[in-house]
Amino acid sequence: MSLGFTDFESLQLDVGPVQIHARTAGNGPPLLLLHGYPESSLMWHKVAPRLAENFTVVATDLRGYGDSSTPPDDEHHETYSKRSMAMDQVKVMELLGHDQFMVAGHDRGGRVAHRLALDFPTRIQRAAVLDIIPTLHMFENVDREMAQTYFHWFFLSQGNGIPEKLINADPEAWIASRFSGRHLEHSAVDSSAIAEYTNIFRDPAHVAATCADYRAAASIDLDHDRADRTSKLRIAAPLLVMWGQSSYVGRNFDSVEIWRSYADHVTGIQAPSDHYIPEEAPDFTSEVLSEFFSAELNL
Repeated sequence: MSLGFTDFESLQLDVGPVQIHARTAGNGPPLLLLHGYPESSLMWHKVAPRLAENFTVVATDLRGYGDSSTPPDDEHHETYSKRSMAMDQVKVMELLGHDQFMVAGHDRGGRVAHRLALDFPTRIQRAAVLDIIPTLHMFENVDREMAQTYFHWFFLSQGNGIPEKLINADPEAWIASRFSGRHLEHSAVDSSAIAEYTNIFRDPAHVAATCADYRAAASIDLDHDRADRTSKLRIAAPLLVMWGQSSYVGRNFDSVEIWRSYADHVTGIQAPSDHYIPEEAPDFTSEVLSEFFSAELNL
């Protein structure tokens, strides 16, 4: 499905252990767009064409999602660590001729963007994270509301194939549950996009891969994050933090203050949306990201 990506080139790029699906168009500074769960690069369909007016936009499917590869997980979940996912994206951008680039990530893609900025500081010029709080902070501050609202973090990370079996029994109901009540009434996510996300989750390999993503977040990703904290490694690139006015993040956190514990140069802005910011508030998202990524790269 293309939706707003009709003028984009669709590519399958071999980055070593996996193939990553990418959509690209536009001219200007390179800008990588990363999606969240349970979506794909399609989630940027209302925003990417507008950004392509001023940037060379690359919107990818993370490994395990969309039309990208779904390799089997390993014992330590390194296959789906954000470090491995970040390396995929660096290789994608290299193949497209972009040694340095900017990145915006929503949800899971924001966590990959966080890792990109830490592991590849000379590559990432600017970064934006949409409606997330750092993974380590989330797991170290679990309360009842977090456990109820983000119950899928704990459900998907379970072993013994339990989440896979339950999701595979009714993928349509599972995907519907991920969007129900997580958007403002006037800004529902496009039904055609949800149908495409549902179709992807009818493939058991994608279900297994996306569960592995959450297992990595609850294990090896935390190891990497704690090591960074011990070594005092922080995001050096300018960081834009965006949150939805009615999202769980927006209701419960001072996003800018928290991210300042992880990054040196943080600015923040609230979006007129719930969780799915690029799909609920595409005009706002396009304008804010365009302004942020157009700014001169000085501190």
